[in-house]
Amino acid sequence: MEDAILSASSLEEREQDPPATAPAAATKAGGWNAIKYIIGNESFEKLASMSLIANITVYLRSQYNMDGVLVVNVVNIWSGCSNIASLAGAFISDAYLGRFRTLFFGSLASFLGMGTMTLTAGLSQLRPPECTGQSMCVHPQKWQLGILFGGLSLLALGAGGIRPCNIAFGADQFDTTTAKGRSQLECFFNWWYFSFTVALLIALIGVVYIQTNVSWAIGFAIPTLCLLLSISIFLLGRKAYICKKPQGSVFTDVAKVLVAATFKSRRNIPENFLYDPPPEEGEEAGRLHRTERFRFLDRAAVVMEGELDGQGKARNGWKLCCVQQVERLKCLIGIVPVWVSGIGCFITMDQQTTFGILQAIQMDKSIGRHFSIPPGWMTLTSMVALSIWIFVYEQVYIPHAHKISGRAKRLTTKQRIRIGILMSILCMIVAGVVEKIRRNSAIKSRTFVATTTVFLLLPQFVLSGMVEAFAAVAIMELLTTQMPESMRTVAGAVFFLSLSMASYIGSLLVNVIHVASTRGGHSPWLGGHDLNRNKLENYYYIIAAVNAFNFVYFTLFASRYVDLGRVQGAVQLAGSGS
Repeated sequence: MEDAILSASSLEEREQDPPATAPAAATKAGGWNAIKYIIGNESFEKLASMSLIANITVYLRSQYNMDGVLVVNVVNIWSGCSNIASLAGAFISDAYLGRFRTLFFGSLASFLGMGTMTLTAGLSQLRPPECTGQSMCVHPQKWQLGILFGGLSLLALGAGGIRPCNIAFGADQFDTTTAKGRSQLECFFNWWYFSFTVALLIALIGVVYIQTNVSWAIGFAIPTLCLLLSISIFLLGRKAYICKKPQGSVFTDVAKVLVAATFKSRRNIPENFLYDPPPEEGEEAGRLHRTERFRFLDRAAVVMEGELDGQGKARNGWKLCCVQQVERLKCLIGIVPVWVSGIGCFITMDQQTTFGILQAIQMDKSIGRHFSIPPGWMTLTSMVALSIWIFVYEQVYIPHAHKISGRAKRLTTKQRIRIGILMSILCMIVAGVVEKIRRNSAIKSRTFVATTTVFLLLPQFVLSGMVEAFAAVAIMELLTTQMPESMRTVAGAVFFLSLSMASYIGSLLVNVIHVASTRGGHSPWLGGHDLNRNKLENYYYIIAAVNAFNFVYFTLFASRYVDLGRVQGAVQLAGSGS
C-alpha cells in the first residue's frame, strides 16, 4: 500500500459543494476534521444495516416461516442486489450527482427501507401466522412478500448509493500529493473498519437481543432511528468536506474504449499516432503513463484520417479515445484476476450469516437457567476477531516491527490475501466438523435442538472474521490505491460487485447441490426446516474445495497482477506524448 501513489488534485482545485460560497473555508476543508463526520455517519449507518443483516436469517425463518433453502436464496439475492447496485450508484455519482449527494440520497432510501421493515415487524397482518409446530407452517401470501421485498429493495437501493462512495469520499479528504496525506490515507482504511466495528459491537448486542427476545418492532425501530441520526451527522459536517464535482462516469469511457478498439481491431498501431492531448488545468497530477499491457486496447487511441477537428480534438468519442481513457480501462482490467480471488473468500464469509445462523438456531443457546443467546449474536464473533486483529496489527505489530527493523514493516498485499484464502479453507473445514457433531448430538437425543452448546460455533465465526480482516481489507485497499482518483468510486463499486458475485454464486451452489443431492430418492444435503435431516457438512466441504482451488489460482496466476498494478497502474506525472 505504501508504494502506491494516488492521484489527487491540489487543494486549490478542490471545490466546496455544498456550500458553493465558502472560499475562505476551502483551504481548511478535508483531513481528519471531515473524517470524524464521515466515520460517525458510517458507524450509525452500519449499525442500522448490520442490525438487520445480522438477524435477517432469524427474522425470515421465525416470522415468515421460510425453509432453509428459501431463506438462503432470499438473503443471498438481496445481498447480491445490494452490492451490484453499487455499480449504478458509482455511475450516478461520477456522472451526475457527485459523492456527497449520492451518499445523501442513498441514506434516505435506506431510511425508508428500514422504516418499511419496521412496519412488517409491527403489523401482524403483514406476516403469516406463527408455526404451530416444526412441520405446521403457513407460507406467506404474495402481497405480504411484496411488502417485505419492497422494503429490502429500498435498502438495496440505499446500499447502492452508500457503498461505492463512503470510502472514496473519505479518501477525497486527504491530499495524497504530500507524504503526510499519503500517511493519513494509509491509516484511514484500517481505522475506518475498526471504528464502525467497535460501534457495532457496543450497540448490536443490545439491538439483536431486543429483536430476538423483546420485540422485532422495537428492534427494527432502533436502526431506523440510527439511520436518521446518521443522516443528521452527515449533514452537520457538510462545511468540512472536500466535495468534488462529477467529472463524468468511467463506465462511459470504458464503453467508448471497447467500441473504438473493436472498430479498429484490424488496424496496426502506429506508436507515434496515438491521441494523447495535453492535460487541462488541474489534471496534471492525475495523468497516467502509457503502458505496454493489454495493447489491443491501444487501437482505440489510434488517430485515423478525419477523426480530429480543427482544434485537434476528437470529433466522435466513440471512434477515437485518448490515451488516458485507455489507460484507465487497463487499470480496471489489471485488477480483475485479484478481484476473482476475492469472490472465493467472500463465499465463505456469506455462509456464516445464513447457514451459520441456522446452525445456531438448532443448538443449545442457554447460559444458566434464565438467559438464552440470540442466534444473531454469533456474527458479533466475526466482528470481534476483525477488530482485535486490526488493533493488534496497527498498535502492536507495526510499532514493534519498526523498532526492530528501523522502518514500518507491513504485511504485503499478497501475504494478506494468501492468509485470507487459507483462513477461508480452514473456516469451512471447521464448520463441517462442527455441523457433524451438532447433528449427531441432535439425532442421539431425538430433539430438534441439539444438546451441543452454541459456543462450538465460535471457531468458524472467528475464522470468518479473520478472512475479512486479511482478504477483504487487503483487496479493498488494493482496489482503492491502484486506481487514479477519478476511479475511486468505481473501485468501491468493483469491490462490492465481488461481494455480489459471491452471493449469487453461493445461491447457485445451494440450489444445484439441493437438486443434485435429492436424485435417486436420497435425502437432501440442504433444505427444509430441520438441519438434522440434512448433511450440511458436505456443502461446507465443497466450499472448502472451491477455496483450495482459489488458493492455487491466486498463488500461480492472480498474485502476479498485484505487483503489476503497483508498477504500471500507479498514477504518475506524464508528458503529453505517448
